[in-house]
Amino acid sequence: MRAEFEAKLSCCRDLPSPPGVALRILALARDPDVVMATAADTIGLDAALTARMLRIANSPLYASRRRVENLSQALTLLGLNATLTLALGFSLASGMRSRHQADAQCEEKVWRRSVIAALASRLLGERIGQRRLEELMLAGLLQDIGILGLLQLDRKTYAPLLTASPDNASLLRREREQFGCDHAEVGHWMARYWNLPPLLQDAIGASESKHVPSPFDACVAVSGFLADLWIEEDADAARLRAIEAAHSHLSLDVVAVDGVIEQVGKMLPEIATMFEVRITQPRRIAALLQEARELLVLRNLREIQDAARARKDADEFEHRARRLAEEARRDPLTGVYNRTQLESVLEKEFETSSRHGWPLSIAFVDLDDFKKINDGWGHLVGDQVLRSFASTLQQHLRGSDIVARYGGEEFLIVLPGTDERAALGVMRRILAEVGQAPMTRVDGRPLHVTFSAGLATHGALEQFTHVDQLLQAADEALYGAKREGRNRVVAGLVED
Repeated sequence: MRAEFEAKLSCCRDLPSPPGVALRILALARDPDVVMATAADTIGLDAALTARMLRIANSPLYASRRRVENLSQALTLLGLNATLTLALGFSLASGMRSRHQADAQCEEKVWRRSVIAALASRLLGERIGQRRLEELMLAGLLQDIGILGLLQLDRKTYAPLLTASPDNASLLRREREQFGCDHAEVGHWMARYWNLPPLLQDAIGASESKHVPSPFDACVAVSGFLADLWIEEDADAARLRAIEAAHSHLSLDVVAVDGVIEQVGKMLPEIATMFEVRITQPRRIAALLQEARELLVLRNLREIQDAARARKDADEFEHRARRLAEEARRDPLTGVYNRTQLESVLEKEFETSSRHGWPLSIAFVDLDDFKKINDGWGHLVGDQVLRSFASTLQQHLRGSDIVARYGGEEFLIVLPGTDERAALGVMRRILAEVGQAPMTRVDGRPLHVTFSAGLATHGALEQFTHVDQLLQAADEALYGAKREGRNRVVAGLVED
């Protein structure tokens, strides 16, 4: 702003100024020790302001399960900061209206845009997660106060300029040509002159800027574009400008912008009544919203279809990944755990057993004379015996027990939470079952097998410091079973 123009503003005696109640509210807002009772007393002096505070407390902006009946309840619901901010907005909007008929028509258009922008600014703030929603509403309401200032400064020149401008962009261009500044700069000067909070000063000054410094200021700037949908004749063009501004300043997409437009349309009649401004819903906006909803339905259908395909692909990929991961853990011939997976599982079970003092038993199992099966009937028969044997072991164990192929015809059974005597009983029962059940048939005759097993337990009778020692103890017990003639279970420290 040029220095000479700023001096002209300073000397203008007719510039709009905050009414007395607004000045008292500003003083309260700057007082860090202000309490709710003081705010209530100040607001209560103005019956019209009190009525507006009750109405906004019961509005969709502050939907409550119980109706607010008095000012005390309203202030409790809103909180001190929101109360002072909203009260300031109401008092400024009410007290700054011109009493001159010549200015009233121009000002009415300004206040219509300001009230719509106030609501839009708040809803945009909600959309992007801003916390200072009442301050956003006030900043949106005051962003065009510079127009009121210019009207008072030079009504003869500015009123025709304002009336002749078909849209806000044209108005800004003509202001800069005529005065060397625009109404946002004038509004910033007025906000500073009134000693409004710096947050509001900055938002008013940046409201017409292409580069806004903060998300708060961006909400205010974009709110003006949204308000133009209700003000300008070409709602389609105004919507496109609003979408472009929301994307540029707030990274909002078309769906989000149309959602805000629809919210504004729903809440605007009640908000307009609170500010004593008459705002009609243009038919074209309703048509635009309907078109947007139809496009959204089509987009949602496409997204649902795309999402369904993506979920199907993801499920198939996850299924393949799980299958591959499971295959990597399993012995390809028998389907039980392989040695690599066994080492991982056994390490965890040993750690759990040691930490909680639970018993852990393991058994090395070796098929007796398995080489004779391969030599006598071939490796295919031997493979079938191994598969059947592994399946039989799994059938006679608990779900929490673990079976793994350790190598060749040797298997390892892990029995968590099982002490020495219980583990010995389990293995002897399995030995008896295996001896009775044929593993395959050769030339029409059943083929039976036996096994030798060595059992070791990490528990009350013996504590091992490492899992490898537990494995070694089970391995030594297995060789003991073989030395004693096979087809038996040997447990290192348990007497038969």
